[in-house]
Amino acid sequence: MTTENRLHSIGVFDSGVGGLTVLSSITDLLPDYNFIYLGDNARVPYGTRSFETVYKYTLEGVKKLYELGCRLIIIACNTASAKALRTIQQNDLFKFPEPLKVLGVIRPTVETIGGLSKTKHIGIFATSGTVNSESYLLETHKLFPDVKVFQESCPIWVSLIEQNEFNNEGGEFFIKKNCENLISKSSNIDTIILGCTHYPIIKEQIKKYIPQNISVISQGEIVAKSLKNYLERHPEIEKTLAQNEKQTFFTTENPKEFNKKSLLFINKHIESSLIVL
Repeated sequence: MTTENRLHSIGVFDSGVGGLTVLSSITDLLPDYNFIYLGDNARVPYGTRSFETVYKYTLEGVKKLYELGCRLIIIACNTASAKALRTIQQNDLFKFPEPLKVLGVIRPTVETIGGLSKTKHIGIFATSGTVNSESYLLETHKLFPDVKVFQESCPIWVSLIEQNEFNNEGGEFFIKKNCENLISKSSNIDTIILGCTHYPIIKEQIKKYIPQNISVISQGEIVAKSLKNYLERHPEIEKTLAQNEKQTFFTTENPKEFNKKSLLFINKHIESSLIVL
């Protein structure tokens, strides 16, 4: 095939294994397409890093997925979507030899917020990086100015999840503390968005420490539906995508460790390969 006629995979980039929750939802809805997942586990977490560092790391991931044949890439990391996506879209995409589209997870999540809450009070659990970027506040205000967003930074949750320590006494302590902090910010919160792709793993723990009337929303299904809609609206991109039901996994750390961790996030055993950014 010529370069122009070659069919491409959909790239999914994440700072670690959390994006597998998004990939799982996407492949449930769009099982036919080929996907390449790249987890930058060697440099996780992104949530405490500077804007400049997250931008640098995310751009390196995008470039690698482009080299691997992806021309449509999903940034399945809230911190990277908050700190790097817009800059990459504005400053870097035109530099690639072939057209490249890079999408994030925050915008599609925010687009659903208006229909989620009856009280118009939304809670967000996220990393420090996502909270400090104020991306959810800014994007929500643009689309739904009557909705109030209350954020809670959970800097230790990613480590608790990746180290499988969220079920012990120490893990429960931090989860309970963050839940109480968020709820104290508004008694009218009726919906909480899990603004980090790791957090669905502890969804049941979160529910233990918040009122039963509050809905807890994971991003995976939202992003999957948004991608499906995007492909329907852009047939010129959809027709360039390979459909062999193939999934390939890369990590910047020890593949055996990545494979082991991935069992928490995706309901199947995977075989990943080491890659250098």
